[in-house]
Amino acid sequence: MLEDLKEEVYEANMQLPKLGLVAFTWGNVSGIDRQKGLFVIKPSGVDYDQLKASDMVVVNLKGEVVEGDLNPSSDTPTHTVLYKAFPTIGGIVHTHSPWAVSFAQAKMDIPALGTTQADTFYGDVPVSEALSQEEIESAYEHNTGKIIVKTFQDRGLDPQAMPAVLVAQHGPFTWGATAAKAVYNAKVLEVVAEMDYHALTLTHNDSHVPQYLLDKHYNRKHGQNAYYGQTM
Repeated sequence: MLEDLKEEVYEANMQLPKLGLVAFTWGNVSGIDRQKGLFVIKPSGVDYDQLKASDMVVVNLKGEVVEGDLNPSSDTPTHTVLYKAFPTIGGIVHTHSPWAVSFAQAKMDIPALGTTQADTFYGDVPVSEALSQEEIESAYEHNTGKIIVKTFQDRGLDPQAMPAVLVAQHGPFTWGATAAKAVYNAKVLEVVAEMDYHALTLTHNDSHVPQYLLDKHYNRKHGQNAYYGQTM
């Protein structure tokens, strides 16, 4: 079942250690088949050097395992909430990449200070509120998804224009049209988080990129008249 998607999600998961986004088993990637209402996700706690495409677990949008011999990622309920709330996304990544986690632990947005960020994220990457003790003890992973959705609702953010979030005291989630694109966004997020950290140590001035430059860089890649890259 969903053999092509399993291979795609497997390959995306294998990019996480190659790109320096995870240590040990601290990350996961999923990808969804919208027509079937099923998604494929990494199994929980399996070392990347032991992982196989056949290990990927198929889950429905109720969070129930449809196919697979291994337990799905412990973050499966978060992925389920996000797929249901953001119907345009096709893949999700969660990591504990250290620069992005630094901002999450500090409960700080990653500010849009330059064009590197503007090429991918249309503005500051938001950090959520911290989960309450009740939210953590009752349904932690499900409530993690809900706090992400609430962050986007409260701030009026478009998940396509802002394909990333920081969960306070936890870490980053990114997404995209495919699992591979979600991984790409996770790596860009980590790079800009490191850049911002260094920039913020050099100055306390407000160094936000001006709106017109943010618009230019984001829209030349993603806008109606985008011209970055090659015309296929």
